[in-house]
Amino acid sequence: MSASNLIVSSAAARSDNGNVLTITPESAGWTYVGFEVYKLQAGEHLKQETGEQEVCLVLITGKANVATKEEKWDGLGNRMNLFEQTPPYSVYVPNGDKYDVEALTELEVAVCRAPGKGTYPARLIPPSEVGVEVRGKGNAQRFVHNILPEDKPADSLLVVEVFTPNGHWSSYPPHKHDQDNLPEESYLEETYYHKVQPEHGFAVQRVYTDDRSLDETLAVCNGDAVLVPRGYHPVSAPPGYDVYYLNVMAGPTRVWKFKNDPDHEWIFNEWKK
Repeated sequence: MSASNLIVSSAAARSDNGNVLTITPESAGWTYVGFEVYKLQAGEHLKQETGEQEVCLVLITGKANVATKEEKWDGLGNRMNLFEQTPPYSVYVPNGDKYDVEALTELEVAVCRAPGKGTYPARLIPPSEVGVEVRGKGNAQRFVHNILPEDKPADSLLVVEVFTPNGHWSSYPPHKHDQDNLPEESYLEETYYHKVQPEHGFAVQRVYTDDRSLDETLAVCNGDAVLVPRGYHPVSAPPGYDVYYLNVMAGPTRVWKFKNDPDHEWIFNEWKK
């Protein structure tokens, strides 16, 4: 798999329904994760049925009304500037349902998808229910918003967003989750949707396996998505450029168990000291 197959760039012009980026299991060559980004103007609607997939709608920036078959929430959204780093509003929608997102302002919304079983009803995930944590130390410190972690109800989806300050590393030391080998490691496909501030900057992401059959280092621009079908996947934010990414993960078992790259395990031991 080449570097060109690991990056999906946002479209120069949005489609009629506001779509600027689409990843499907078919386009990615995997089984579980789908991801889309839409940019809407005030008054525009995004209407879709979930079909066989559960969905997590993440309001990246802007305000919206969101309705499903049985629920409706008005005036959602408190983040007009993404790098304010406030937790977002999100909405979980099960399979066999539908949703209508009405933009009240300019709106960027992510649609995170994975197979559903109809176990849980639609619900609002307000900022107050988003777990906030700091990971890493020194120049590997970053700030995490756990939107849909494994201890919150969903059938397949795991959703998290991360803010990496300029000059810092993230998803570091490198880890992977590409083996269905619980309890040691879980198989999870993953997408990274990147935003960069200032927007003309870039991030660097490496995706590599132990045997180096996959080993690509990617220059990632604002609005790009990176596919992680397997392997380790650290991210670097160059000096001067803050980096955000929204992660979507899913696999056969909804649990996040990862393996650290043994070459870099010593860094964790240093942090523990």
